[in-house]
Amino acid sequence: MEIILLERIEKLGTIGDVVTVKDGYARNFLLPNKKALRANDANRQVFEANRERLEAENAARRDEAAKAGTHVDGTELVLIRASSNSGQLYGSVNVRDIADGLKAKGFDINKSQIVLERPIKTIGLFDVRVALHPEVQVTVKANVARSDDEAELQRQGVDVIGQIAEEERGDSEGFTEALEAGAEVGELPPAEEAPAEGDENAEG
Repeated sequence: MEIILLERIEKLGTIGDVVTVKDGYARNFLLPNKKALRANDANRQVFEANRERLEAENAARRDEAAKAGTHVDGTELVLIRASSNSGQLYGSVNVRDIADGLKAKGFDINKSQIVLERPIKTIGLFDVRVALHPEVQVTVKANVARSDDEAELQRQGVDVIGQIAEEERGDSEGFTEALEAGAEVGELPPAEEAPAEGDENAEG
């Protein structure tokens, strides 16, 4: 379907561009959300008659978003989740979790503005894009950890998953008995005295 864009759409074009998209995308998203018009002669005339107003309104929204973006950009969200020892989450962190975290910090962000290519499924630090306007995007940081202490370590640049793996490797090597002071390598420390023959454990 041919449409006229009423705002910039990533990977499609900007205001006034006539582009071809799949019918479902146009009917289910672009047209009902007033992001585009069907590209017919009547709509072209309507668009041209309103172009200046549409561009002015878009510029005002863009400036407002850019101002709000200075506060949102770089925000860190600490998201405490349970995970396996390998760092795999039991579940995942999705756009709703990011949006809820931003709202909890006082930002008016809805989940449709969160650009997350796939749900987060491991602990770690992740950059997440937030589209405040089609032409204004900022980045927030999702600090996904099992505890506030781990989140603080990740904030300081510690590779928590790597640390867990090191601990796991150390455990798998089994314990080694500490040598007594003065003992030679290969020499066993003295054992506790064995019960003498004829004592209470002996038969008779």
